[in-house]
Amino acid sequence: MPDGKRLKGKSLGGNVGIDSGMAKITEPGKYPFTEMGKVGDLKKGTWCLSIGHPGGFKEGRTPVVRVGRILENTASLVRTDCTLVGGDSGGPLFDMHGRVIGIHSRIGPTITANIHVPVDTYRETWVRLVEGERWGGRVGFGPRPGDPYFGVKLDQVDKDCKIVEVVKDSPAEKAGLKVDDVITKFDGKEVTTVEGLRDMFKKKKPGDEVTFEVTREGKAVTLKVVVGKAGT
Repeated sequence: MPDGKRLKGKSLGGNVGIDSGMAKITEPGKYPFTEMGKVGDLKKGTWCLSIGHPGGFKEGRTPVVRVGRILENTASLVRTDCTLVGGDSGGPLFDMHGRVIGIHSRIGPTITANIHVPVDTYRETWVRLVEGERWGGRVGFGPRPGDPYFGVKLDQVDKDCKIVEVVKDSPAEKAGLKVDDVITKFDGKEVTTVEGLRDMFKKKKPGDEVTFEVTREGKAVTLKVVVGKAGT
């Protein structure tokens, strides 16, 4: 607790697939709590607050508060650009009224890739969690071993599908894709959103040859990429 007191507790249930879990304080007493909000009602771009212990808990330091925006909001995750680092996992995400709307889950390699468990899932699965049930599959960043792999990271904030990183020795680098290229077409199909492009990526198989049409310094460039395999 904030005053240094330690309390006994026990783990209850968890949904591994969404990274939610529940623990119970087993010592009788009255404990402070925070109101739960409804993250499902919040729109993309809504301001939010994160609290955590970057770098791990440090005695005498109050939890660090950072401001960000909601970039993606689904039934299974909330993605924000709140600055988070190792040690923040498990901390709360608040709306601007001080209500908890998520729990820090996966801290991404870029500021726009931080994932939080939406608080709404706790209402929906409360009984299962209290009863100690565990369910769900793998949770984590990135493609699974064997999935199609390109080696590009995309801008999650701007509406354009701009490449912000090209992984060294990846299929994208070998084909000549570069940082700041804006993808306009993928395999002949118009690209309008990052989410839509990701769905197109998933439909390809390792070994397929696909065409990227990009805008580079105001000029149209067409490149062919041989899809790689994740985990190899």
